[in-house]
Parts: sequence; C-alpha cells; structure tokens
Amino acid sequence: MPRWFNTAGPCNPADHYMLPPEERLPGVRDLIDRKAYFVLHAPRQIGKTTSLLTLAQALTREGRYVALLVSAEVGAPFPDDPGAAELAMLSEWRGLAGSQLPAELQPPPFPDAPPGQRIGAALRAWAQAAPRPLVVFLDEIDALRDITLISVLRQLRSGYPGRPHGFPHALALIGLRDVRDYKVASGGGDRLSTSSPFNIKVESLTLRNFTRDEVAALVAQHTAETGQGFHSSAVDRAFELTQGQPWLVNALARQLVDVLVKDRAQPITAADVDRAKEILIERQDTHLDSLVERLREPRIRAVIEPMLAGGTLGDVPEDDRRFAVDLGLVRRAAEGGLVIANPIYREIIVRQLASGVRDSLPRIPATWLTPDGRLDADRLLDAFLSFWRQHGEPLLGAAPYHLGHPAATPARAADAPLSVLPATEPAGSSLARHSRTPSRTAPTSSRSVP
Repeated sequence: MPRWFNTAGPCNPADHYMLPPEERLPGVRDLIDRKAYFVLHAPRQIGKTTSLLTLAQALTREGRYVALLVSAEVGAPFPDDPGAAELAMLSEWRGLAGSQLPAELQPPPFPDAPPGQRIGAALRAWAQAAPRPLVVFLDEIDALRDITLISVLRQLRSGYPGRPHGFPHALALIGLRDVRDYKVASGGGDRLSTSSPFNIKVESLTLRNFTRDEVAALVAQHTAETGQGFHSSAVDRAFELTQGQPWLVNALARQLVDVLVKDRAQPITAADVDRAKEILIERQDTHLDSLVERLREPRIRAVIEPMLAGGTLGDVPEDDRRFAVDLGLVRRAAEGGLVIANPIYREIIVRQLASGVRDSLPRIPATWLTPDGRLDADRLLDAFLSFWRQHGEPLLGAAPYHLGHPAATPARAADAPLSVLPATEPAGSSLARHSRTPSRTAPTSSRSVP
C-alpha cells in the first residue's frame, strides 16, 4: 500500500511521505555534542515533534547517546500544583521510554522527592544510571503555566551544573515560543521576559518552512509510489500559496490526490491546486481555526490590523512583532518588512474578520440592474450610498478590526453585478474598463448580497 500525505500528528516514514527532518535542523547535533541546553521554537504543525522524534531515534540507534522525546503537555491542567503536574509528566515519560527505548536504556525507578523537586530528581537519577550520555527533548513546554512552569524551569537550571553524569548531557525545550514569551500570571506581567529562570540556554533555534525544491521532492515521493505526477506549474502554485508551510503543503496534497484527482493516471495541475485551496479555506480545519482564534489577542491585533489596513506598525513593541512571527501568522519578507505568512492565511484572516459583517448584511433588491440584466453604474452608486447611510456605521462598529478594504464594507454588493457586465459597456460608463466577463442575463429579483 502506498504511503500518504499526513496532516495529523507526527510523521512516520513507514506510513507517510516525509523529508529528512535533520536537513531543517542545521547545527543541532553540534549543540548536543557540546552539552548544550537550548530552545527550539516554531509555529504549530511545522514539524517540530516529527523532527525531534526522528533525531532522538537516530541518536539512540547510533549508539552514542540515549535520547528521548518527552512532553510536558500532561502537566498543563495543573498550573498551580507543581506536584500533580510532575507526577503526570513522569508517569507519561516512563511509558514513552518503555515503548521507545531498549530495556538496558530504560530509566531506573524515579526516586521519591518533595513536590517541586520531582522532575530534577528523576532526571538526575536517570542520567546517573544511563550507560550513555542522556539527551532529553522536552516538547510542549509552553503548555505549562504559572507556578508549575517556573518550578520546572528552575529545576532544570538547578541541575544544569551536574551534567553530563549527574543530569542530562543535553536538553532542548520545544514549543511555540521562545522562553521570554512563556506565559506566567504572576510577577506583574504575562511573560517571563528577560528574567527567565532558564537563563542557561545556549541558543534559540527555529524550524524553517519547506523550500520550493523540498515541496517538489515531497510530492515526487507520491509520483514514485503511485505514478501520479504533479505538473511543475502545480508545484509552483502550491509553494506560492503555502510558502512551504509543512501542514498546508501536506493538506493541499492530500486534498488533491485523495479527493479531487483520485485517478492516478491524471496529473495534478495548477488549476487543481487552486480548487484544493478553496476547499481548505472553506473547511478551516483545526490548525487553521486555531490561527483565527489568535486574531482576538491584543498583541496579535496590534500587528495584523495595520498590516491589513495598509498602515504602519508604528510603536508596536518588538516583542509583539516577534510573537506574531513565532506563531506563524506573519513572516519577514526578503525585503525586510513583515507580511502575512502566506496567501492562504491572508485570505482566511480577511474572510474571518469580515464574516460577522457579511452575515449581518440584509437582503438588497438588485436595483442597479436594468431589465435586460445590464449594470447601471449610477443606480449602483445611488444604492450603495443609500445603504451606507443606513447601515455603514453599525456594520463598521461590529467589525473586530477596522480595515480599509472592501471585504469589511457593504461595497461588496458590487461584486456580483461586476461579473455580469457586457463585453462592451456604454462609453459614458465609469465602470466600462472593469468589465472582465462576457454579458449574461442576471435575475432582477431580490437577492442576498454575498
């Protein structure tokens, strides 16, 4: 059975098309060899867990280290109870070790320790008992909050001088954000900022998106196993729309080969990619929906709103701009400025921000159409002005962001009539030059504005 494009959970090379993860993690092996404690932060669904899981397996298989990817996520329900969080985490870690490591590399029984010291005690005992240097990749670290987060970070810092024989040889914290953006509710702010209890980090790394050639290499695996090809223009279009964001690349490819073009004798075209893009945008899977939720956060709004409105970021703090980049909503363009991360995200953001306004639009009689279905520009402008006088201010007030684009205003009422303009508009019409399609008859009855 051929493999498939994965959009849920870590990739497995036996089941999924995937690229060599270490190619997107240059320098990580050097950090491990140098006994470094470091941070790897990148947006969700970009391949962090897959990359570090694969690296841990390789390090163990090569015989130099005992390496394991573990998670802090099970401690998240206990932000104010470090002891309960520690017990939940250590129980899961033992289960992971049991399923991923050979018997001789299993951790010893974790010693009893007071709440707030159990993580450090467990790692100390394991490092002392391990026949090889211990490497730990701690995933989902920023799922922890408040006292529990600070407790875990301080235990790691406290044990750091004892490495490599009395504490892990190397350790990585893996999450969405850099250490300074880990959330805490105490201390007068909502971020650790520069006074981090994890000031032992050597470096903060991130995981880049796929390049255009890597997108081509990924879909080429599907071609090799099924015979179904991708036109070069389809690969170009997929990269243009996704900018190589790994989840989007896999989601587009999965939609293409599993839903839209199931006949393996038919190659994938750029037009097929555009169809798949529309389906993804309309469906808004969990990954896309979680990005939309971020738009409600004041720090994100301060960055996104002026970008969509064509303004400048002004005095938006650098931390907030970096936070938006870390979440994957925006990226730094080659020219140096910030832009929305990719065209798919941009379209989703604009549609979502305008959705409440669009759903509030009343039914409007198409008074701007003549009896034969042609556009009357004067009637259109009159209808718009009348509508705006009655509904403009309430609709703008209901918009979550105040943007200077048509998607958030009733001017969208002109979208449909523009699609029915005749090929030749009367010379006096100011809209004649905008005609894009041949004429066709349009209904003159009341219609709902999209």
